[in-house]
Amino acid sequence: MNTNFIIKKCKWMLVIVLVAGIGIAADREDNKYFEIAKNIEIYTNLYKEINTYYVDDIDPEELMTTGIRAMLRSLDPYTTYIPEENIADFKYMTTGKYGGIGSLVRKIGDYVTITEPYEGFPAHTSGLKAGDQIMEVDGKSVKGKTTDQVTEVLKGVPGTSVNVKVKRPGSSKPVSIKLERAEIRVPNVPFQTTIEGDVGYIILTTFTQDAGKNVKNALKELKKDKNIKSVILDLRGNTGGLLKEAINVSNIFIPRGEKVVSTKGKIKDWDKTFKTLNKASDTDIPLVVLINRSSASASEIVSGVVQDYDRGVLIGQTSFGKGLVQNTRDVGYNSKIKMTTSKYYIPSGRCIQAVNYKEGKAEEIPDSIKTAFKTQNGRTVYDGHGVEPDIAIDNERYGKIIGGLTRAHLFFDFAIDYRQKHNSIPPAAKFQLTDKDFEDFRRFISTKDYSYDTETEAALKSMRKKAEEEGYLSTIEGQLKAMEEKVKNDKRNDLNKYKSQILKILERDIIAQYYYQKGKIEVGLKNDAEIKEAVKILKNQAKYKSMLKK
Repeated sequence: MNTNFIIKKCKWMLVIVLVAGIGIAADREDNKYFEIAKNIEIYTNLYKEINTYYVDDIDPEELMTTGIRAMLRSLDPYTTYIPEENIADFKYMTTGKYGGIGSLVRKIGDYVTITEPYEGFPAHTSGLKAGDQIMEVDGKSVKGKTTDQVTEVLKGVPGTSVNVKVKRPGSSKPVSIKLERAEIRVPNVPFQTTIEGDVGYIILTTFTQDAGKNVKNALKELKKDKNIKSVILDLRGNTGGLLKEAINVSNIFIPRGEKVVSTKGKIKDWDKTFKTLNKASDTDIPLVVLINRSSASASEIVSGVVQDYDRGVLIGQTSFGKGLVQNTRDVGYNSKIKMTTSKYYIPSGRCIQAVNYKEGKAEEIPDSIKTAFKTQNGRTVYDGHGVEPDIAIDNERYGKIIGGLTRAHLFFDFAIDYRQKHNSIPPAAKFQLTDKDFEDFRRFISTKDYSYDTETEAALKSMRKKAEEEGYLSTIEGQLKAMEEKVKNDKRNDLNKYKSQILKILERDIIAQYYYQKGKIEVGLKNDAEIKEAVKILKNQAKYKSMLKK
């Protein structure tokens, strides 16, 4: 057969296939838009019919919001609808600022209770104290109201006033206090100090506005005033925030022009690579970054960057594993949707997203499809499961009694009682409870109601249920009762068994009554296994450097 004829025929066949492919793609796209239009029309008609003919009155906004949120639940937990009334909360999450009185609150019994006034803000300066139960706001009772309902009326435009009536522990009469709302800006770097003389410590709690500037300033002050030789950056419990602040914090330790993160999604025009823009503060100071299972998103970018460039040592537990990027888009009437639009990839090329979401359900990425990547020095790291620390330290396992006492608010209540009996205590770093204080706590809770199930009790309950279902209960009833009684008797010793944990929590809660957030952080450093390991590795520079090599 003629070769030229075959070539021409193949070309024509290729053209036909390409045209057919384009036609099929166009048909698919047209069909997709038809399906969108069809289903919007069905949804609109359904919404109209329900609002018009349903037997009971319906709140149209509530019905629509319920439908929207149900739809978004089929995607991932980070894609959320933000109606107009929640915009202030959304802005607080990104800026760390809001208008209000400045206090942590919690529902205890019938009333929302002040648990910790922010030092220097209206709740603190106006005389509100931890333990104050909010009975009225601007003359209206808030008994039975939720925490969200009470905080909503306490928030407002800075400069406006709000009157609260509180029931104060130890006082027979309610106390009325007038507060002037202010702009509350919760510091993202609430504490910095030195450990063992020349090791700097900086805690970053969230990546809100100016996180990079605040960490930079903290490092600068520690170097100038304390002459530190190394630094610990604590990102434990930091769930993330603004991407630009993750870049800024990374830039403190990474030179200008280095890649920090790339984002890739369905809209290719939105794919971006972000690099450091400024001169680094210090590219040489030995660095340890602390992470745990609650370190997520921006925290994982920073810790991942430090690891990928072999810039420092990571200590703690594997991070949360959130490698998804969200953007907000206006959807009308001052409402927004915060929507997952891409995945992010750190300098080694890995994505640390730990789960895939299918129809709203999380599926862990199996080890079999995880990929190995290399750090700058050639160390092996993996994608698909958060950022792994270079030195792993297990979390302390707390006894079940701790949960029972916490749920009953008994640590908090004892701290309030302690504050009423003691006008002052030593500085946070030196404060320590005694055996007598522990016995006081034992007496304090002896008449209180709290409960908890041990894992053994849960297993015995499960065994009892199974035995009953399978008809064996009468056979093993005696043995089960004997074991249940033995566990019950042994639980009476749980206070002594977990004494050290109980004292640690009591010390933290009591110190918060006198020294607020800074005091809680400072006392937490005393018995912190990860801090001790960080100091140990930073003091041994030979080991520190060897860990960062291949």
